Amino acid sequence: MKTIDFKRTVYCGEPRIENVGKEVSVSGWVQRRRDLGQLLFIDLRDRTGILQLAFDENTCSDIFEAATTLRSEFVVCASGTLRERSAKNPQLPTGDIELEVTKLSILSKAETPPFEIEEDSDVNDALLLKYRYLDLRRPDMQKHIALRHRAVKVTRDYFDENGFYEIETPMLTKSTPEGARDYLVPSRVHKGKFYALPQSPQQYKQMLMLAGFDRYMQIARCFRDEDLRADRQPEFTQIDLEMSFVDEEDIIAMNEGYIKRLFDEVLGVKVDLPIQRITFREVMDRFGSDKPDMRFGLELCDISDIVKGCEFKVFSEPVANGGSVRMIYVTGGGSMPRKQIDSLVEYVKTYGARGLAWTKLGEDGSVSSSFSKFLTEEENDSILKRAGAEAGGLILIVADAKDDVVFASLGALRCECARRLELINKDEYKFLWVTEFPLFEYSEEDERFYARHHPFTAPMDEDVEFLESQKDKCRAKAYDLILNGSELGGGSVRINTPEMQTQMFRALGFTDEQAQAQFGHLIEAFKFGAPPHGGIAYGLDRIVMHLAGLNSIRDVIAFPKVQNASELMTACPDAVDDAQLDELGIGVKAE
Repeated sequence: MKTIDFKRTVYCGEPRIENVGKEVSVSGWVQRRRDLGQLLFIDLRDRTGILQLAFDENTCSDIFEAATTLRSEFVVCASGTLRERSAKNPQLPTGDIELEVTKLSILSKAETPPFEIEEDSDVNDALLLKYRYLDLRRPDMQKHIALRHRAVKVTRDYFDENGFYEIETPMLTKSTPEGARDYLVPSRVHKGKFYALPQSPQQYKQMLMLAGFDRYMQIARCFRDEDLRADRQPEFTQIDLEMSFVDEEDIIAMNEGYIKRLFDEVLGVKVDLPIQRITFREVMDRFGSDKPDMRFGLELCDISDIVKGCEFKVFSEPVANGGSVRMIYVTGGGSMPRKQIDSLVEYVKTYGARGLAWTKLGEDGSVSSSFSKFLTEEENDSILKRAGAEAGGLILIVADAKDDVVFASLGALRCECARRLELINKDEYKFLWVTEFPLFEYSEEDERFYARHHPFTAPMDEDVEFLESQKDKCRAKAYDLILNGSELGGGSVRINTPEMQTQMFRALGFTDEQAQAQFGHLIEAFKFGAPPHGGIAYGLDRIVMHLAGLNSIRDVIAFPKVQNASELMTACPDAVDDAQLDELGIGVKAE
């Protein structure tokens, strides 16, 4: 068999004008062919870019003939001498030069691909994901994956320099409650028993602190069986950290240094420190969300005191029933036509609001409103005054007996208005720490309290007395890092005594027997001396999404799942044969 030389000496995107006259070999995929008769050009692509290959009257006839057979996505190796191009392409980094080919090897032929391998493809997602290996050849996708690699390297370098050990934790773990649904793995050896894939390495990293490793990090694979969305996948990657002998200030300081380093080295963006901090209570009152986009204003304003005794029951009854009436004021929103305002009414209904009241102020001093006729002149004037309303503005109001509905509706509405009025600077990075989260959250469906973060989060010292008697007053030593309306990561200071951990389990409704069955290993470990410790976990996929300026984490994951948690390329999940099921001692229940 004839030996084919396919070893490159440079990548396609590397040569420049100063390399003219140099002999090189390149390998890659044919992007396109331009046949001008006695002159033939091939654009050859690899992960670094494109280099033009030139074939002309000086080219050996056998090589020229072989070049005429090349088609899109053929894999070839070409050798020759770099020369200056007569017709330069300023759009390409290699646009000043071309390779005068003296040797050509066709390494692999290709069928016509189902879509063009090019940037900004408008091909539907299902087709791209079915042929993901072709989709990943596109230059923009290659840049996203390269950016992810760079972010991971900076992460590892930073934490290594700050004394963190990278330690792996198990992928087959114990299933525990108080989280999303687990992915379960049946045991062949222990029939009828199951492992769970980790939702996070939480308990293991705490055990590492108890083991005395002091500073741990891991690029950890995690799994949650939950509904998908643009920034959520069933399998995802965390940048997972834990530190001993620290308090909240130490953890935040360490992570601010990391964020500053990451955005500087990967994007060249300078992050000003310290990052702003706002408590959960304040951030909800001002923005209606615990992950607010801080790149624009449109803050919420409570007008419950103005309307609590008014004749308009749409406003007065929610206040009387323990809820609130709040508004946002949109400068320039008065330019919205009535049809757009009506669409905003429908928009907030998707967040549980029954409707949206509004007042529109024209540039000519005119005022139109959906509710002003039901209020007194004094009440209307008070609302306008509190809003700081001026000509051309728009007041939008939501009222509900549940503050959660008001917050969710207006929190989303402020973002929707900002998008429609183009108030968002997409080149701006606004970070925020949200602190003092509630330790518990109440489920009306189950009529019980759950741990808002996880059951190992420490309560604030001054709120310990409320742990079992007034859970709604109990705040956590917890913190989230927010960027442009998205949660990058969240963490907390942990409980580190068996007494407090047992008390926490009781507050969550666990009997001592249930707590022992589920978490006995952790309670037992605390009896042997646990240092004060805490940490944080970042969503790596989400961080890279922001670094790349994208809106979906699927674009920064090599092989993502689709909305129904399936993978189109390999057609998984799929059925398995009866023999495999029999070996595991399980059966499949027909739907």
